[in-house]
Amino acid sequence: MASMVTRRQTLSLIGAAALTALVPLTVRAAATVPLKTLRIGWQKNGVLALAKGTGALEKRFAARGIAVSWAEFSSGPPLLEALGAGAVDFGPTGDVPPLFAQAAGGNLVYAGTYKGSPDGSAILVRKDSPINSLADLKGKRVAFKRGSSAHNFTVKALRTAGLSVNDVTASDLSPPDAAAAFSSGQIDAWSIWDPYLAVAEKRPETRILATGRGIVDSWSYFLSNGDFAAAHGDILNDVLDELARVGRAAQDNLDETVAALSKITGVPEDIQRITLTRDGVRLGDVTPVTPEAVAYQQALADEFYELKIIPKKLNVSDIVWKGRPA
Repeated sequence: MASMVTRRQTLSLIGAAALTALVPLTVRAAATVPLKTLRIGWQKNGVLALAKGTGALEKRFAARGIAVSWAEFSSGPPLLEALGAGAVDFGPTGDVPPLFAQAAGGNLVYAGTYKGSPDGSAILVRKDSPINSLADLKGKRVAFKRGSSAHNFTVKALRTAGLSVNDVTASDLSPPDAAAAFSSGQIDAWSIWDPYLAVAEKRPETRILATGRGIVDSWSYFLSNGDFAAAHGDILNDVLDELARVGRAAQDNLDETVAALSKITGVPEDIQRITLTRDGVRLGDVTPVTPEAVAYQQALADEFYELKIIPKKLNVSDIVWKGRPA
């Protein structure tokens, strides 16, 4: 299994992309035709991870002489940082990372969307914790990755208890770092998504305080580098089509899918099965970015601006890729 891209490696990828950006535009345009390598950022979940394990995209593009390279990320924010800077071409993320990326001026577009289960996000506490309700989080140390979907879930979950993120001590931790802090008792609660959630909830010392059900919708997105989408829309179409095909086949053969995803992600099969059988998971529902998805993102962008979490107002539709045929 490929190693995960660290923060330092992300910056190295971006630095290489920046050097490419110094090449005159006409030279760069010529260099992109034909495409030789499709560079994909991925995380340990979903249909893209399954496509990696089965080699579906490699097979799809082999006849066209296009190779596929893969870089693993622990969360959406560093993945989109690399994608917006041109270090990768395509990747998946939850709802919040694209807002931070757009606010930072990243060169990226929404290319497709899919929905997961709201039960795939949760706030965890230790079994012996005195925290028994969301209201009990006031003044406590709560970990989540800033700019991730867990950030949105935490904001909305706290709101149901009449609290805001200012009422807790927020710790900006990546999933691996948060897992270690949670196990050692350095934090009081952890807001996280699958498969990290499914791994943690299997441990006897873990208790679920609240899931996303009834609190937040589970929208996720595929994004592309803006220049890549403009130059290689046909390839982007094929990627989304192939992911939908892989997802439909996977949904019809769950046992094989569990085994395949476990092999590529390193997540044990019993835990992988949990993530794939949560109510609402539909691996094959990869679609163009719908008006409903745009409206959801716009409302979230407006909310995060009002809360001063992102620094400026955004028009989400400005970065929705228009190249996919209706």
